[in-house]
Amino acid sequence: MPQLQPHIRLDSSHGASCALLPGDPARIDRIKTFLENAEELAYNREYRSIVGSYKGIRVLAVSTGIGGASCGIAVEELSRLGVKNMIRIGSCGALQPQVKIGDLILVSGAVRDDGASKTYLDSIFPAVPYFGLLSACAAAANANKYRHHVGVARSHDSFYTDREEEIDAYWSKRGVLGADMETAALYVIGHLRGVRTMSILNNVVAFETDTLDAIGNYVDGESAAMQGEQNEILCALDAFVQVL
Repeated sequence: MPQLQPHIRLDSSHGASCALLPGDPARIDRIKTFLENAEELAYNREYRSIVGSYKGIRVLAVSTGIGGASCGIAVEELSRLGVKNMIRIGSCGALQPQVKIGDLILVSGAVRDDGASKTYLDSIFPAVPYFGLLSACAAAANANKYRHHVGVARSHDSFYTDREEEIDAYWSKRGVLGADMETAALYVIGHLRGVRTMSILNNVVAFETDTLDAIGNYVDGESAAMQGEQNEILCALDAFVQVL
């Protein structure tokens, strides 16, 4: 049996080959409501985990904190424990006006404007999901009539650079749908480790809206954003059912 992993504090006794990867540890409580026989496993630093079942499939949920470096550690350690399917269920800010609060972005590719993915491979290498999971997520979103968009997102490392408006405008003009901080690292590291990955982003920041205010509203339970979170959880779980 693989040894206890140093950061996520899990070993392979969980028996799951699928994992949901939210950023926020508090999101674990909301995921728990959709799993049967959910059991708390560990909570170390930003890494909080549970395991349960969904339609007969054993599923982990492990929070990854903020940023590609933190997410990458979770991907690495979970892959050592035999987890082969990972879907990020994260949040993002919109870079296009048609992406409304609570809409989902099914990320078909990520701009690698982060540092974590570049520590593994040169930026010329693409950050793309496993096509089977992308297709399964799209099918689940269509079947359940979740408002969603399929396309490119940008992964970056900070909300607080001195050029944020300029940077957002640059990528918006090039058709990028939204911005997060983890997808590029998930896709690149997952590819290298033989993990099937996918990222679903719930938009919590409207196009050309102040990020701080919007995220505060989401944390406080803004209804459209919270509905989007529920939709992305169920979309990911149904996608696992399709691919296994």
